[in-house]
Amino acid sequence: MSNVVKIIFSDDALVTENNAVKNFLDNQKAGHCSLIIKDEQYVIVKTDDKKKSLEKVRATAGNISRDLSSQKIEKATVQGTALETAFSELNKEDVAVAFVEGWELGSYQFSAYKSDAESTKTAIEVEGDLHSAVELGKIRAAATAFSRDLMNELSDVLNPETYPEVLKQQFEGKDVEITVHGKEQLEEMEMNGLLTVNRGSKYKPSFVEIRYEGDASKPLVALVGKGVTFDTGGISLKSGKDLSSMRMDMGGSAAVAGAMQLLVDSKAKVNVIALIPMVENTPDANSVFPGEVIRYKNGKTVQVGNTDAEGRLILADALIRAGELNAEYIVDIATLTGAIVAALGSEIGGVFGDEELSSVMKKVGDQNGDFVWPMPLVEAYDKSLASDYADMNNISSMNFAGSITAGLFLRRFVPENSKWLHVDMAGMMSKSSATGYYAKSATGYGARLLADYTVEVSK
Repeated sequence: MSNVVKIIFSDDALVTENNAVKNFLDNQKAGHCSLIIKDEQYVIVKTDDKKKSLEKVRATAGNISRDLSSQKIEKATVQGTALETAFSELNKEDVAVAFVEGWELGSYQFSAYKSDAESTKTAIEVEGDLHSAVELGKIRAAATAFSRDLMNELSDVLNPETYPEVLKQQFEGKDVEITVHGKEQLEEMEMNGLLTVNRGSKYKPSFVEIRYEGDASKPLVALVGKGVTFDTGGISLKSGKDLSSMRMDMGGSAAVAGAMQLLVDSKAKVNVIALIPMVENTPDANSVFPGEVIRYKNGKTVQVGNTDAEGRLILADALIRAGELNAEYIVDIATLTGAIVAALGSEIGGVFGDEELSSVMKKVGDQNGDFVWPMPLVEAYDKSLASDYADMNNISSMNFAGSITAGLFLRRFVPENSKWLHVDMAGMMSKSSATGYYAKSATGYGARLLADYTVEVSK
């Protein structure tokens, strides 16, 4: 018996013409099962699901890939025509891209620190004339996997000083221009939000710009990602049994980095810049205290009501910078508030800002699996950010609508002529169990969302 598995669907003649196989398949609860037929191993996929979508294709492929990888199978094959027939309601190229993307991500593991880690990854071969679709699926999966790797990495390995080097290495030899602003430059640039939040850290803060001109005639899109490499909450210390996931508080920056990789590797016709503020939020004798006031480059002053609402303080600097670069479109993305998790749970992010563009982004997410739901910026809540000592407070005086008031805070720093969206991805940071094409770890959420959105608004 060879170490190659054939993937077929429940409408295949091997199933429909064999009652024993058909009955066996009907009694399986999972969406696929393995069988030996005539000395060959097959994976049979059920196709009676009425709701067929690209996300279903990705999830199916991810589940099979993880299953076969755990069996140490070297390779699996699937006929392009079989995929097309099984998901006939969908575009055949899109199906092939989604299948390969889900397959590659389904067996993703972050095992850098496991001494006994054995990672077997089952290769997939899609037979038929779908080469470019297969390649695109691999490019999309690799970009998302890069975002996952960044989020999963330990905070003493990935910190505000080493993070820029990791990005430089990742984009080496690619068609991008990377600029790293260190602490001295940040002082000259008056990025006082970053400098203040990072005061308690043993590392120096950084601000990274990654520029890609796939088509310089297109409008400039700025992708802004929160890069808090660990968030203790600062002096307003977080409580909790296990804060280790707070190394993922740079998930927004990981999304932006992954999006840039996807745009560059797919040679997208876009004009885009990534803006990534990098800090560590730590309590220390030098840390910012609640009540202190930050004066921003644009003249606005902010009282720090809570040092654990630090993400918005560094995003404010990046939004000002996007204005200096005359970005026509700006998207900021961040693991910003627990309130968005209370509102939307762990299967969908929230998008705030321009209503038409929110709707565009929702459609993009519905297609690519990085789901978002448009959220309101309720004007009546804006006054809850008032401060007795400064132009505004970084937290609301209300004990509800925390994700909305965070969005309202950021809006105050959006350049006048830019079309702006804010994505709160706090609920999407990680998965608690392996399912579909997700591992029990960081999701890499946002990489595909931002890349596809950038392509969409650049058309």
